[in-house]
Order: sequence, then C-alpha cells, then structure tokens
Amino acid sequence: MGRHSGFIAMHATLASRDVDCCLIPESPFYLEGKGGLFEFIKRRIKENGHMVIVVAEGAGQDLLAKYLQSMNQQDASGNNLLQDVGLWISHKINDHFARVQKMAITLKYIDPTYMIRAVPGNASDNVYCSLLAQSAVHGAMAGYTGFTVGPVNGRHSYIPFERINERQNQVVITDRMWARLLSSTNQPSFISPRVVAESKKNQYKPPTQLLHGDRCENNH
Repeated sequence: MGRHSGFIAMHATLASRDVDCCLIPESPFYLEGKGGLFEFIKRRIKENGHMVIVVAEGAGQDLLAKYLQSMNQQDASGNNLLQDVGLWISHKINDHFARVQKMAITLKYIDPTYMIRAVPGNASDNVYCSLLAQSAVHGAMAGYTGFTVGPVNGRHSYIPFERINERQNQVVITDRMWARLLSSTNQPSFISPRVVAESKKNQYKPPTQLLHGDRCENNH
C-alpha cells in the first residue's frame, strides 16, 4: 500500500518510534554515494547494531526503472503494477554490504500488506462507516447524483466527484508532519533543493472553486 502517497508509512513510523528510516514516493532518495541510503545504513548499524526501514509501495520506482525493465503490466483495476521496491532494496542492501563494505549483516524483509488490510475494525470505525452509509442514502433520497460523502470541518458533507478527482492527496515534504518524522528517525532528507522548491510550489496551488449554488450534476 502507498502506491503514490506515503501517509500510511509516515504515520506508522511516527506511531512506532522504533523506525530508523522511512522512504515514501514524495521524497526521492538515492542509494550510493555521500549522503545516500547505504551510507546512512552503515552509520546507523555501527551506532546501534541494528536498523529498521519502512518503505512505502511506490517509493523508489524511479530507481527501479534504471535497474529493471518495466513490463507495463496492469492489475484487474487497470492500475500499473509497481515493482516490489521492498524486495529490490533488500537485495541491493545485501549485495552492497557483502561486496563493497565487506560487512556481514542479517536482513529480514517483512511485507505487511495483508496485515494492514486484515485489521478488524474497532468501535470508532463501525460508527464512522454507519454515518457514511446513512449520509449516502440521505443524499440519494434528496436527488443528488455524482457525489460521495465524507467529513469536512467536522460535518458530514456531500462532495462532488470532480472535487475528489481534481488532484491526488500526497505528503507535503515541506510540511510539519514530515519534519516531525525526520526529527524522530534522524534520517537525512535525501532530496535536493530543487525538489524542495517544487514541493513548496505545488503546496500552495489553489483548488478548483465551485460556483455558488452548483449541484453535483448539471441536471440535479
């Protein structure tokens, strides 16, 4: 999970407080050279004797494209199949420390994809789902179409599909939450000033405004 956004990896890292490095799609990284991932891993292992890395599904896909030939395959939903970045990074780490650093390390790779999806809902989840279902029925009975429901500023609201699809929600690497993560893990940012400038530019892009009185569909 986390094909294009690193929210799950980021929040899991902050909640754990045992993670040494978190890699997400929004924050590009590199493996070799000064300030790279391998250098940070070596330093942390020498300091603590171990290291925990959390990797989002979509992280490092640009690096995989350089090493692996893209198959352009799609899943049943029509989404492009991403390469297994966790398995790829684990192989690269093992190879680097065995061949270059001449260090004996034991690497364990855990893929929690199904564990995340299979967690049973708690009481808060059940109440939230009931409110979503009731709000959807109220909207349909009121004659609205082309909408979804969700909490906006503490109130359950009807949200047009075009507002949902106008942009993708991503982690802002210049935001306070990502700064908290960097402070928690003490990892380097791995990014260049150019990437930071582009992130700030996209952060303040105004959303599309709906005209006053617009409905979810033109004929409703």
